[in-house]
Amino acid sequence: MTPLTLRTAIASYPHAIALKDGSVASDRVRLDFEDVQPVTRAFRRMVRTLDFDLCEIALTTLAQAHAYAKPIVGLPVVLMRGFHHGALVCRRDSPIRGPQDLVGRQVGVRAFSQTTGIWVRGILQSDYDVHPGSVTWVTAEDAHVLEYHDPPNSLRLAPGQDLAAMLMAGEIDAGIALTGLDAAQIRTVIPNADQAAADWFRRTGAYPVNHVVCVKRALLEEHVWLEAELMALFTAARQTARAPSAEQRWQPVVGDDVLPYGLAANRRGIELCLDFAAQQGLIPRAYRPEELFAAALT
Repeated sequence: MTPLTLRTAIASYPHAIALKDGSVASDRVRLDFEDVQPVTRAFRRMVRTLDFDLCEIALTTLAQAHAYAKPIVGLPVVLMRGFHHGALVCRRDSPIRGPQDLVGRQVGVRAFSQTTGIWVRGILQSDYDVHPGSVTWVTAEDAHVLEYHDPPNSLRLAPGQDLAAMLMAGEIDAGIALTGLDAAQIRTVIPNADQAAADWFRRTGAYPVNHVVCVKRALLEEHVWLEAELMALFTAARQTARAPSAEQRWQPVVGDDVLPYGLAANRRGIELCLDFAAQQGLIPRAYRPEELFAAALT
């Protein structure tokens, strides 16, 4: 049988590299990889022009794609995840002493729809009583899903501006998941962020999900064996990983399996993200995981 070829875009994670180098392969499916840098550009192409058959995608982008009837469906393969209390930073000399001091200030984030930003805003609202509407969100780009429009309390950078540089210049007050910062010159807005994250996990049971895998819906409907084959491939690649993933740092918090696959193992981390996204107006309601993932097709 000629294998089914899938045009594919995923980042080179330790738990996925065996799929890229061919050490984990299938007689039924061939993954034809395109290297997209950064991989978030692939998310945009997937939901706007369906450039790929199989693609890494942010959980929030998948939810917004569902809201606007894009013909894709998720697989419960979590490629990237972690706790985000430490992603919210300010300058070391900032007058900000805690999350409540963000009210009335400007916070930079790559996109309002960025999944890390959604997690941070949800934590700010639920744990620190800082409503997203009380902050001005300064963004570098729009949502991957073209039909979505940012809320009125957001601003878009002018061409040539850079969020990290603006933070260090004092032009914004804090930032979420910004790159290119000198760790010696910044600190977390949430004090003792890693301990706060561990305490939050014990209270909520939520291990945050960021990036998953999606497939064109028509392919799963036409090839009824494809979902199981892909799950087996990703599972085998994870089991043969030759280097630890970035998630390994959270092993003392979540236990030995820092990258569980499957809907049951990830339900709480998916549900809470969707709850936060709905609260923040990114999706019309909090979808059930089964509405977004391929398990609903079987």
